[in-house]
Amino acid sequence: MFKKSAICLGVALSVGLAFGASAKTIIKLGHGTNEQFHMHRAIEHFKELIETGSKNELEVQIFPNSQLGPDREMIESVQTGILQMAVSPSAIFAGWDPAFAVIELPYMYASKQIALDVMNGPAGKDMLNRLDNQGLVGLGYLELGMRNITNNVRPIEKPEDLKGVKLRTMQVPAHVDTFTALGANPTPMNFGEVYSALQQGVIDGQENPIAIIDSQRFYEVQSNLSLTGHVFTVYLPVVSKPFFDGLPADQQQLIRDAMAKTADYQQGLVNAEESEQLKRIEASGVKVMNLSPEQRATFSEMTEGVRAQYRDTIGPDAYDAWVEAVAKATAE
Repeated sequence: MFKKSAICLGVALSVGLAFGASAKTIIKLGHGTNEQFHMHRAIEHFKELIETGSKNELEVQIFPNSQLGPDREMIESVQTGILQMAVSPSAIFAGWDPAFAVIELPYMYASKQIALDVMNGPAGKDMLNRLDNQGLVGLGYLELGMRNITNNVRPIEKPEDLKGVKLRTMQVPAHVDTFTALGANPTPMNFGEVYSALQQGVIDGQENPIAIIDSQRFYEVQSNLSLTGHVFTVYLPVVSKPFFDGLPADQQQLIRDAMAKTADYQQGLVNAEESEQLKRIEASGVKVMNLSPEQRATFSEMTEGVRAQYRDTIGPDAYDAWVEAVAKATAE
């Protein structure tokens, strides 16, 4: 009798444990940056908010360093529901909807704050709503940062200084067209190959935000940094729409609220750390050039044609709405 009771109790406990385990919903989240980068640390904050806020009914598993594949593959996995979440550059989404290309056009914003005001305003929300047509739910914008140029040829203080410089760019047509217009030799290349290509002299330079230049230690193999601020880049945290729609309303709201808090948390990290990153880069022996507004205006004028040529590709309505939002944010 005791043995039979013990067996029954064991079965009951096993069923109970299995039920308890199945009650937890796993959210697998992939992104391409390393663990030192501010965005990864912000996503860890998101994980904490979600798990605490759901009383551990939701568990976030983070996969950095493109462990789940390149950005496009990760987004495709989210669209099909194989992966629940990904955080990828906004330019990737232009492959499905050209309107997203407007975010990263050269010299679209006079400052980072203007860019953030646009993205956190009605225009930014309208852009995120377009993701519904891609089987995705857009949760907001996480900063990658203002992109700046490093190279081993010469200091870059005016467009003419870029002439002939072999510069690694992202595989984004607008970025390539930007540096072609500026006289450089743009060379699209996978991110993971950049350090060794710089080290071996395969390319002369690259362009990225300060935090990337620091976390990837590009300053070890570069001699000049010009704070050109030519493109403001953001990552879009997205969740699979079928997965999201299947969650209870309170968990949906928790995810939205947690990502909003995560974006604020990330801004705190960026603002606290960028000056120290610049000091570290300069201390390594890199010559840092902080361009004046007049110098940046010269670069902007040289890329005016690039912005104009993408109006038709992006769509006049989407392009004009974004430019109008930028003008409004600039005037405020």
